[in-house]
Amino acid sequence: MKLFLLLSLLPLAGCGLSTNLAATVAVASSVGSIATIHRSPVDAVYSFITGKDCSIVRLDENKSYCRPVEPPPEPPEFCTRTLGSVNCWRDPETLPDHPHGVAEGPAVLTPEQEANRVRTWP
Repeated sequence: MKLFLLLSLLPLAGCGLSTNLAATVAVASSVGSIATIHRSPVDAVYSFITGKDCSIVRLDENKSYCRPVEPPPEPPEFCTRTLGSVNCWRDPETLPDHPHGVAEGPAVLTPEQEANRVRTWP
């Protein structure tokens, strides 16, 4: 970490930055930033301040500048077996005798999945 800080201060060691060197550093940092974190330095600062996931790369992909917050997924249908077929219902509480479902799995997101769905940047 200390080596990185020393190397980042190296361009400031001269008498001053020439215009060509300043332009080269700006372009190189933008290209490197877009290649590694998929956002420009300006996007990274804006995303950090707002907490949203914003990137100029999203605009290039014909998407919105900031990633929208995804709505929670709809609960899965509750399906049961009958003679020769499978029937599905939206509200299993209204069924008599509370039969077992065809697929026994989670009906809601885990806490990790929910945290990933509503994550902010960084």
